[in-house]
Amino acid sequence: MQQAARVKRVKLEIVMAATETEIDTAFASLSRLQAEALVQQAHPFFLKRRDQLALLAARHAIPAIYESRPFAEAGGLMSYGASFPEMYRQIGAYAGRILKGEKPADLPVMRPTKFDLVVNLTAARAIGLSMPESFLLRADQVIE
Repeated sequence: MQQAARVKRVKLEIVMAATETEIDTAFASLSRLQAEALVQQAHPFFLKRRDQLALLAARHAIPAIYESRPFAEAGGLMSYGASFPEMYRQIGAYAGRILKGEKPADLPVMRPTKFDLVVNLTAARAIGLSMPESFLLRADQVIE
């Protein structure tokens, strides 16, 4: 991400959070830095705190993109990540192959092949952000 930011001449600030209190502090820092957007990195810690993250992003009017659909469903602006149903289907196929006698070590490593873009228009309106129709047409789901 840092390399891409340099190429695009975009200033990238990294804020870290490992506790609920640090999440509050991170958003205060983003506000102080006048951050124009937030890209939240994938981690189970954040998934459990998706309501807090969505609320703070709205409170500080910071457009944010998250790792998966549950964040947008919790009130976050948008998410882009691997499709959970597709991942579960792949897991089921692997389980079937193992139950039929294949050795797990012999199975290839699989990567997600389907990704979902979910846009929450209610969250966009709350921070005064309009979304182009051309962007919304690309979304797998638009929450209104």
